[in-house]
Order: sequence, then structure tokens, then C-alpha cells
Amino acid sequence: MGKYLNPSGDNFKISLNSEIYVDKSGLIGFTNSRINTQQRYICVSRPRRFGKSVTAYMLAAYYGKEYDSEPLFSDLEAAGMDSFSSHLNAHNVIFLNIQRFMSRDNSISGLVEKIESEVLKELQRTFGECVNTDDRRLVSALENLYALSGERFIFIIDEWDCVFREKKSDTWIQEEYLDFLRDLLKDQSYVELAYMTGILPIKKYGTHSALNMFYEYTMLNSYPITPYFGFTEEEVRTLCRKYGMDFDEVMEWYDGYRFCGLNDGEKSICSVYSPKSVVDSMLNRCCDSYWTQTETYEALKEYIQRNLEGLKDAVVEMLGGNSVEVNPRYFQNDMTTFKGRDDILTLLVHLGYLTYNSTEQTVSIPNKEVAKEFVATIENIDSYSEVTAMLRESRNLLHALWSGDEEAVASGVELAHQNFPAIHYNNENALSCVLELAFYYAREYYTILRELPAGKGFADICLLPRPNYADKPAVIIELKWNKSAETAINQIKRNDYPDALKAYHGDLLLCGISYDKEFKTDSKKHHCKIEWYVNVDL
Repeated sequence: MGKYLNPSGDNFKISLNSEIYVDKSGLIGFTNSRINTQQRYICVSRPRRFGKSVTAYMLAAYYGKEYDSEPLFSDLEAAGMDSFSSHLNAHNVIFLNIQRFMSRDNSISGLVEKIESEVLKELQRTFGECVNTDDRRLVSALENLYALSGERFIFIIDEWDCVFREKKSDTWIQEEYLDFLRDLLKDQSYVELAYMTGILPIKKYGTHSALNMFYEYTMLNSYPITPYFGFTEEEVRTLCRKYGMDFDEVMEWYDGYRFCGLNDGEKSICSVYSPKSVVDSMLNRCCDSYWTQTETYEALKEYIQRNLEGLKDAVVEMLGGNSVEVNPRYFQNDMTTFKGRDDILTLLVHLGYLTYNSTEQTVSIPNKEVAKEFVATIENIDSYSEVTAMLRESRNLLHALWSGDEEAVASGVELAHQNFPAIHYNNENALSCVLELAFYYAREYYTILRELPAGKGFADICLLPRPNYADKPAVIIELKWNKSAETAINQIKRNDYPDALKAYHGDLLLCGISYDKEFKTDSKKHHCKIEWYVNVDL
């Protein structure tokens, strides 16, 4: 066994020994099907803490010679596959963690030379005279080794893209690095399988888009391997039962990433959770921001503070619960080339700050954990100062709602409308967006439901108390333009909106808010009517 050539399975064993390990060995069936085919080049990109490295260690342990890994897989899904025994510890594996090579030296200039030198030493030690000791090029050594002995290899390259993330402007080393990977892997008979992981998809770099042989599985589209990166809903439900956690709360905190996947053999939309966050919430018996603790808000701040037309409006709309349209086609898969807001939004998808709806071609903030990161970030950006002020004021607005202060509620919604002139009251989404922004702090106590089917129509917004806040009243909010706040209240009653809450037992607030679209000043005058029902039984 070596560090790079046929390494031990100890890293994977550590994962198995952990208190929480979720079996993702089903991926092995997929990778086995790609060995020695034209589809043998696989690149998986996911955000930090989405299980990329654990899976890479698993594949290295499974395929690599010189290590008996059968006991590690005996209780896992892969052991029951028809192809399991055929490939178990039957291949030469070259495992490279590019991040480790970079971290050992402050200089990146010799990265390729370091990789070649280290791997060549192990090849010479294992294959002896079949590898020329004077050879300084890894690709030449592997070509000669294959010609003399027929030896072939599975390449597993973890953190392949860290060159582009950590040395964003060093285009010359990026070109050299891409050339190295192209020469090492592309159309080489000694390559049985090439499996790479990273955060970014493969760089589009002019003539150096030379890794086009790879099949990419990204945050934009990862069918059919979606379930093997991130936790599925059923896996999270199982963990919640085991650790006594409330599934609905965990879902609100960490769900939100949507991919096309398989459900009972049929193609469907899968829900994927951040593994790091789910595991930490289980171990700590508490939902909190765990995934975002692995990087400061500066990472997000760097991108959303850029002066690109429409970017700020998009961020504000997403904070209000809306999705915004995006075209990811022209993103260059790097962290420096941004020609418009769509490039920034696409990067944030790959970094895990946004989720992409491939059907609608829209992006949104996936969950409460990430939303908190956005709020913490904009507090430190001057251009978002009015947004920060409104979000802070939302705490007072919620207390005004609870106390029945109609004038204060009307003023708070006015503030939200005035601060976001780009959001017009021209459709139901825009109405709900402004209301969610105005009542942003309510998310701490409530599950917020938009356009809830209710009685003879749809309630604009319903606030349902979380289980831990049963002392708070449920709220139905209706907003009307060019009509009175009393009309909004009457619509709630006339259309039997409270019927949607028939399973709820407790206090109920009905809140009607009116806005005169024809008002001739810039004050955007609102009015409010609140009615309180105590101990209702719907």
C-alpha cells in the first residue's frame, strides 16, 4: 500500500466508525457500470460538507489492491450488488487529494511537478524496472508501464478544482494544471475509470476546455446519482426518529436542495439535505447553523455586494421567499469571470447558497440555515442598509401584530414597500414577498405558508406556530389594493379561510392590510385591521 498508489481503506473505516454514517455505497453500482467504457470519466461537484471526500475514500477502499476491504462493506448496500465481487480490491488505484498537495507549500508553481514526483516514486517502488527511474513525466511512465505489463488504473482525484478556487487569478498555472489532467487522462488506454470531485464544475477556459470527456454531475443537474451526495428525506426521517428530533423543524432548517433523481425506479424530483448540518443537529440535539460555520460570511459577501444590475433586487426577492429567473448557460465555472447577475447566482448555486429549479430555471434560498447566512452577510454591506433596517424592524412589527396595534402594523408594511421600489404590487407573488419581508422575524416562531388553499380561495399568508411556540396565535394575513382593510377581513371570513386551520386549536389573529395603488404621493399609504379570536376551535 502507498499514500497515492493503492492507499489503505483507513479513511473510509473512520467514517464507518463514526456515530452517524449513512450508507452511500449504492454509488458503487453506478461507477462499476462505467469502468472500461466511453463513459468512464465522472466529475461530481458539490458544496463543502456534502460528502464528496467520504465517497472518494469509499471508492478508493473498494477498488484498490493490497487492502482487504471486504469487511468494511459487509453490511452495506453495495455488498448485495451483482458486480460487487468482480471489482472488490481488483484494481490499481491512484488517489490524489489536490488540496493536500497545495497546502504543503505556499508556492503553487510546482504543483504539477510535486504530484508527478510523488506518484512516480510509488510506481517505481511497486512495479520496479517496468518504470524507468529517469522518467520525470507521469503520463510517459504510465504509458510505458501499460505497454510493458498491461497495468491499468482507476484515478480518484479529490478537490480537483481547488487550483481555481484558491488561486483565482493565476491563469498560467490553471492552464498548466488543465493540460496535465488532459494529458494524464484523456483517451489513455491505461485509464479504467477517472472519478473527480470538487465544488466547481470543470472550467470553461477557451482552448483549454480540454476535459470535455467528463460526464459532469453538478448542483444544476446530477441525475441519476442524486441520492449518493447529501441525505435524502427518508434518511433524515430515520435519523430524526433515532435521535428524537422533530422532522419538520429539521426540514425547515436544512432541506431545500432539489434535484432530478429516481424514486422506485421512476425519474422524479428528489429532496436533498446538507449532511454536515443534519449530522451536527442530531449529535447536538439542536437545529442551528452548522454548515455555514465552516466558512465566514465574507465568502458570500464577496459576491452579493458586487455592483451588477439586478443582483441586489434578486437577493431581496429571494429573502422574501420568491424564486428568481436565472440563465446558468454562460457561467465560466470559475470565481472571477462575472458578466452579469446570472453568473453570480449560478456560482452561489454551486457553493450551496442557492438551489436551482431546472424545470422553471429559477434559483431561491434553500432553507433557514442559509437564509440566516444571507441576513448576517447583508448586515455588513452598506448598499443593503435599508434591507437590514427593515429586517430588524420586523421584530417590532411582529410584536405590534400580537398586541393588535393596527397603526404600527400598517406603518411596518409601508416601510417594506417603500424600501423595495423594484417589487411592485402587480401579482400575488409580489404581494406575498413584501409581506414576508415585513414579517421576516416571524420565521423564528412560525411556519409561513403562502397561498394556502382555504375555503373558497387562497389565503395570502398563514402563520402557523411551531410546536415549541404553542402560546403564539395563528395568523391569517390578507392584503388588498384599492379596497379597505375591513374588506380584506371580510374576505377572510366570507371565503372561510380559517377552515384551512381546522386542525389547529388555539388563538387566531385575522389581519387585513389595504394599499391604495392610486395614492398620489410616494408614501404608499397602507391601512390595517386586526381581529383577535381567543381559544378558537376550528
